[in-house]
Amino acid sequence: MSLFRMNTNVRLLLILLVTLIAGPALAEGAPPEPNFLVQMAPLIIIFVIFYFMLIRPQSKRAKEHKAMVEALQKGDELVTNGGLLGKITKVGENYIDLEIADNVVVKVQRGQIAALMPKGTIKSA
Repeated sequence: MSLFRMNTNVRLLLILLVTLIAGPALAEGAPPEPNFLVQMAPLIIIFVIFYFMLIRPQSKRAKEHKAMVEALQKGDELVTNGGLLGKITKVGENYIDLEIADNVVVKVQRGQIAALMPKGTIKSA
């Protein structure tokens, strides 16, 4: 999602909230008592917006990352969250052995893997 589109969504949300909150205050005379659903509408709208803009994309990314980590195999090239680039030499249940240079092997937690890289990335780096 581009920054411009997100700013547009935030602007629309602010306009909607100001209209819902300040609208009755600007009306002439005593407004009729709103029902419960009208009072809860801003909270429901905010929750729906948070769900589609924050919660749903984050859970989708977490699911993709979990699938990637479960599919790791010996010989895959990857980058860790710390920025280490290496080739997997051994895959364990919780840890993998990552060869980052000739005869230099480090143990890395499986959850700390940022991305799989295409084969041959280490030779070109």
